[in-house]
This record gives sequence, C-alpha cells and structure tokens, in this order.
Amino acid sequence: MGAGAVGCYYGALLAQAGEDVTLIGRPALVQAVARQGLLLEKGGQTAAIALTATDSPAGVAGANVVIIAVKSGDSAEAARQIAPHLAPDATILSLQNGISNGETLAATLGRPVIPVVVYVATDMAGPGHVRHHGRGELVFAPGPRAEPAAARFRAAGIDAQVSPDAATALWTKFAINCCFNAVSALTRQPYGTIAAQPGALDTMRVVLDECCAVAKAEGIPLPDDLWHRIEAITHQMAGQFSSTAQDMMRGKPTEIDYLNGEIHRRAARHGIATPVNTALWALVKLAEKSA
Repeated sequence: MGAGAVGCYYGALLAQAGEDVTLIGRPALVQAVARQGLLLEKGGQTAAIALTATDSPAGVAGANVVIIAVKSGDSAEAARQIAPHLAPDATILSLQNGISNGETLAATLGRPVIPVVVYVATDMAGPGHVRHHGRGELVFAPGPRAEPAAARFRAAGIDAQVSPDAATALWTKFAINCCFNAVSALTRQPYGTIAAQPGALDTMRVVLDECCAVAKAEGIPLPDDLWHRIEAITHQMAGQFSSTAQDMMRGKPTEIDYLNGEIHRRAARHGIATPVNTALWALVKLAEKSA
C-alpha cells in the first residue's frame, strides 16, 4: 500500500523471487505496470517485472503480508482504507520514515503492526520505473509473525533481520533525518555543500543533542558514535538531497511533521526545550505554504 520508490523496489524483488505481489498506487503506476510491467533499474541493468498493480485499497484482500509504505501523514487514512479488506491473519509491516507510524497504524487497525527500519536509496524514474542506488537491508522489530515475514524477504535476496534493538535503529535513522532533512530542504542544497558551510554542522549538532535528550526521556538508547555517522554521511553522500528537499522541489507535501515536528511534540510532553528542531519544523511548514 503506497507503491512509491520503496514499495516498488521491495515489491519487485519479492515478485522476482516468485511471490504473488500486488502494488497499490496511483493510476499512472497502474497504467504503466499494465503496459510494460514494473521496470527495476539496478546494477546497470533494467528488468521488466511481471506483477499486479491497482489503485484500489481492496488490493490487499487475501494477502498474508501487507507492506505499508505511504507518507507518514497518510498512515491513518491508509489504515482506514485497507481495514475492511485485510485477512484476519495478515502480517502488517510499516516500511516508513519516522517513529510513530507503527503506533498510528496499529491504533487505527486495532491489530499489531511491525515497524521495519529501511536502509535503501531508491527513486522513481517515472511511473512504473524504480531505480536502485544502493543498500537495501531491513531491520524488523520483534512481533507476531515477524520472523516468518523476514524469512520471505531473505528468500528474495534481501538482507532482513528481526532485532530486539529495532527501536534504537528506528530512532537512529530518525535522528539522522532530523539533522539533514530540514536543512537540505530549506537551503535546497546537498549534504556536502551543507557541511562546507561554516555554522551548518554546528546547527545540526544541536539538532542531534535535542533528539538525544528526547530519546533518553523515552528510554531509547542511541549509539555513542551517532555524530560521527552523521559527519561521515556528508562525505559518503555529498551530492544527496534529503527526501524533504526533494518533496519541496517537486511541490509535494513533506513529512516534516513526523521528523523535527515529532521531536517538538514529544519534547513538550517531557518538558524538554528543543528550540532548533522547533524552528526547523516551523520554517519548513512556512516554506511549504509558498512552494
């Protein structure tokens, strides 16, 4: 459900491995897949993958594993749309950014949802054409039927593991996104350019410190070397624009409410001040109004 770059990539690999896959996405995707299959561009080669695509939430009917990959702001509505069609024993996986989607989906569906941390670089070259740029591993939170679901991904050649430390992994990725996404979106600059600007890394370091304070208040241990990982990303992915920046440049709604905005809301519950995260959240929201 929500067959964008992430959903299409993993759907393609599962279909290649013989799984019966249905993508639920926009009409342009449905039409492209009906015409040419799903194009998967990976490792310098492009393959046409035969699978089903529909724009109807009823496409989840009969599925024993359902992947939710919609934008964070669409989680509750997506859950409402698929709820009448879900099989009683379906395993629900959230392959989404942010830290609250699993809770939102579970509350709306009234059943367990397994958060999955996604480490992949993909984009859509056009309707029904997904490009893979790197990585692809998945970390599943423990939960009912998590291990059998992960095993099916592994059978498709995907590095998928169930980990008791999945919450830390989810928060780690979330904190990294809080550091990069808003700054890249507001400046429309890639990570390497941001790092070269005096004061930018200092600002990001304060963002991280605020995230760590909120994580500690919520009982989530973050890795000691997290800042070093962030510095490394500015070199390893120097030309990368954040997903928030890409959304703004395309005139699409961003997920900032579920990144720096999430830190603002959670911090308020704990009586913690997070002025830089709050400022970045507010500034992106204002920038969206003029986009």
